[in-house]
Amino acid sequence: MGRLARESIRPYIGWIGLALVCMALVAGATAASAWLMKPIINDVFVAKNKEFLIPISLAVLVTFGIKGLANYGQSVLMSFVGQRIITDTQHRLYAHLSRMELGFFHRTQTGTLISRFTIDINMMRAAVSNTLTGIGKDFLTLIGLVIVMFFQDWILALIAFVVFPIAILPIVKLGQRIRKVTVNTQEEMGQLTTLLEQTFQGARVVKAYGMEEYEKSRVRAIAERVFQLVFKSSRIRSLASPIMETLGGTAVALVIFYGGFRVIENSMDPGAFFAFITALLLAYEPMKRLANLNASLQEGLAGAQRLFALLDIEPEIIDAPNAQPLAITEGHVQIENIHFAYEPGRSALDGISLDVPAGKLVALVGASGAGKSTIMNLIPRFYDVEGGRILVDGTDIRDVTMESLRASIALVSQEITMFDDTVRANIAYGRMDATEEEIVAAAKAAAAHDFIIEMADGYDTYVGERGTKVSGGQRQRLAIARAMLKDAPILLLDEATSALDTESERQVQAALEVLTKGRTTLVIAHRLSTVVNADLIHVIDGGKLIESGTHDELISKSGTYAHLYDLQFGGQSDASPDVDIEPATAIAGE
Repeated sequence: MGRLARESIRPYIGWIGLALVCMALVAGATAASAWLMKPIINDVFVAKNKEFLIPISLAVLVTFGIKGLANYGQSVLMSFVGQRIITDTQHRLYAHLSRMELGFFHRTQTGTLISRFTIDINMMRAAVSNTLTGIGKDFLTLIGLVIVMFFQDWILALIAFVVFPIAILPIVKLGQRIRKVTVNTQEEMGQLTTLLEQTFQGARVVKAYGMEEYEKSRVRAIAERVFQLVFKSSRIRSLASPIMETLGGTAVALVIFYGGFRVIENSMDPGAFFAFITALLLAYEPMKRLANLNASLQEGLAGAQRLFALLDIEPEIIDAPNAQPLAITEGHVQIENIHFAYEPGRSALDGISLDVPAGKLVALVGASGAGKSTIMNLIPRFYDVEGGRILVDGTDIRDVTMESLRASIALVSQEITMFDDTVRANIAYGRMDATEEEIVAAAKAAAAHDFIIEMADGYDTYVGERGTKVSGGQRQRLAIARAMLKDAPILLLDEATSALDTESERQVQAALEVLTKGRTTLVIAHRLSTVVNADLIHVIDGGKLIESGTHDELISKSGTYAHLYDLQFGGQSDASPDVDIEPATAIAGE
């Protein structure tokens, strides 16, 4: 709670102060309305004094007017504070997650992260708004009414409030149980969000394999668990009501018995008694809200606890304290004796060293799982090496800022990512200040312009979530156009032409030849026909470099490369020039 106050509430202390002024006015008006019962009963109904009718009526009107306006003011102000806290926390959380390394997102379910942005933050907002409102309006109102009661009769006031301390222990216990149930509910909601995302995105596979009933059973199971937890929370929360109703009824009964006896005995006038009973009944509602406040607070703190746990995770890959911007002079990439493992005990790269000369086209070839994609992921520091080092123009990439390093690299991966935005925005992703002419030129160079202008809105056409409104080959050409537009000195191409037809591949290969001239280009090759003209070919196997050389040199060695080449072009009945040596794999899979 202290951290929530320091990090989320403190920036709006001024707004909260104004809201507290409004709450104090509400409390004062509520107390005044109870106090007015005494002259209404004694001077109007008992004494039948006409002179008091207009002043008392005006006083009631002013009191309720002030109460209404002040209540409006505090509601608007607290709504503003609550919504600002949501927005600020979402900004802060997204900014924090954007700093996390790629491995974090592979380890963490997407639905879990989404639930932090929605369920947990909204829970936290409710806790802040309800707590501040309860402490402000309800507590101040209760204090004002208690003052009225003690002013009318202190003995009756003590009788009325002697029973309420009994409720403190059970209310606290209920709050603890609600917090535990809320944490479990939020975990299950994260699981549900993840499952929904997976099945909606994989709808094609679900339908192709007839797994609708299976997926429905999975969703049903989680939904039932969520139902049980939510119902349990509601049941626990509702226990506060009979506790408060019983204690409140006991207090009112005692007051009526003792106060009525005193009125009958003429030791207390009717006006004072009705003012007291009015104040007691008015105090009952804020007392109930304060009793329920602990339940709302615990729910919100459960959300805040999960949010702070996520915010406390520090990224594993960060800039060094003295990191300097990378100054590209030639673009020479050197990989020296690097070691890397995605999981302990399962080495992906084992002391590999290779060279990517400046301005040259270098290809990585090898069987599935050899470590090619891992090498490509280490160059932009998506992951950090566990041993050895990677140099760009003689500078260790860990000694330069990641922003400058990645600004010097253009990547086209097997897994093409398109955002639900326009074609223009997807091409310009990474260079949002690009001109229309530059975007069109990049599209033409990637053999994408012709199909773009045939779309309904041309470059303003939305490609859909994950690019579902365009074909696989079209997505790949858009990704190539994106890399061309970035115009970076180092290119990383993970089989950039694998999804293209023959004609488009020819056009893109011609464009890539222009693009790669004078630039350092590293290509992962599945179809060896695309890299026969590479300046240098590195053959990777089991996380080690086993061969290097030009195409002709490697063929003459009759080693692994020659064997792979023979599998594609050696005339075997089960091979063809278009057979991929390595299927597309997840980035974390190599």
